[in-house]
Amino acid sequence: MITSLSDSLIRDHCDFSTWDQLSFSDPSLPLGDILSGDQVRDWFADSHALFGDGDKDCWNTGLTLWSFIGQVLGDGKQRSCNAAITRAIRYRLENDLEPPGADSGDYCRARRKLNTAVVKQVAFHIAQALSHASPDHWLWQGKRVKLVDGFTFTMPDTPDNQRVFPQSVSQAPGLGFPIARTCVILSLAHACMEAIAVGPYAGKNTGETALLRGVLDCLEPGDVLLADRFFCSFFMLAILKLRGADVCMRLHQCRQINPSKVTWLGENDYLDIWHRPQKAQWMSQTLYDSIPERLPIRIVTLDAVENSRVESLDVVTTLLNPKAYSASDIARLYGYRWNVELDIFAIKQVLNLDHLRCKSPQMVDRELWMTLLAYNLVRWVCAQAAMVHNKLPRQMSFAAACNVLLSQWLMPPAESIRQTLGQHYLFQIARNEVGDRPGRIEPRVVKRRPKEYPLMTKPRNQYRQANA
Repeated sequence: MITSLSDSLIRDHCDFSTWDQLSFSDPSLPLGDILSGDQVRDWFADSHALFGDGDKDCWNTGLTLWSFIGQVLGDGKQRSCNAAITRAIRYRLENDLEPPGADSGDYCRARRKLNTAVVKQVAFHIAQALSHASPDHWLWQGKRVKLVDGFTFTMPDTPDNQRVFPQSVSQAPGLGFPIARTCVILSLAHACMEAIAVGPYAGKNTGETALLRGVLDCLEPGDVLLADRFFCSFFMLAILKLRGADVCMRLHQCRQINPSKVTWLGENDYLDIWHRPQKAQWMSQTLYDSIPERLPIRIVTLDAVENSRVESLDVVTTLLNPKAYSASDIARLYGYRWNVELDIFAIKQVLNLDHLRCKSPQMVDRELWMTLLAYNLVRWVCAQAAMVHNKLPRQMSFAAACNVLLSQWLMPPAESIRQTLGQHYLFQIARNEVGDRPGRIEPRVVKRRPKEYPLMTKPRNQYRQANA
């Protein structure tokens, strides 16, 4: 809802038409109606976050958002602010509008005006819309499976970034980079990011489990959380059961099982009873009292051959019914956990989140959410290709879909060929399937030799002074 005449005037001057020029937003295509330029503009307007209301104000909300996402999707020289300005000049001239100046300062100031909360809203909307539109054959046993894992990223070494995200304590000042830790939840069905928590790399309540507790609201009754053994604790499993969600994760290496006290359900399949430990420091007394004292846990042992590994492992689950969920079903489900590693690789390496460029915590937050929005946009395109060509979204190559989306982002197609181009692009994405290689083993070695430069052992200015 537009709440004032001023908001309405700004809304009319903020051009979001580039969103509707994408062939993937064609309502005639499956999932083509989940997001439009008008929706994005209205969300910014509702938050009083539109800017650039003058006829000569080039960097309005729509153009700034479009340019920022173009930077995130690109690689190398395409990621620079000057490249974004070059694309904006072309777009404005093609539409008989005043082009921006060559100074990147105006664009950088416009990026600082973007409302991060609205960017989050757009990213979450894509994930939620795809979840509601997911057909049954995208799900596991009719359940929505959520993948969780943590990762870190670094940022420029500035005093502001160091205050919020200090570098590793093992490095001397001036030798490291500020580092942030995240815990992300993604959908197994369509691979979109559904929740993420971000905090410093070290300190109290900055571990992955603590971050996960802050985003559990995205889980709904009936969901299944798929994770590695780091998250396997009594309290985590109990809290998830209170929310009506189930789990499937590897047994933590510190927990010992007494075979004489378990109830066998079949070969390599048994029930164990876990007892509530003492209250943790982070836990309120009310939450502790709501947790049951005894929790039945099912454990399935996967042998090395079945799991395509060199060792057997124990998988913990709260899906207790062996008739509804057989041991082989649980084994296949845990095998999907590796997908979260591939998703994080796409976010960090394909979209370059491994090291961000912005020099203040506020802009780091914007760049992070722009990257996650771009990631969900690419996953939306993958889901469209899967829907049109009767495949699964995870069969689509993320890098191929990213290239296709970037080509349209940099040069929106003419309306006369938009629908035809969209169909050809979706066919191209569907043809670029990810290889199905279960049990693949690759040694962690590299062939190309790095340059033989010594590691930095003191701040750079000391090197300059010594060589002056």
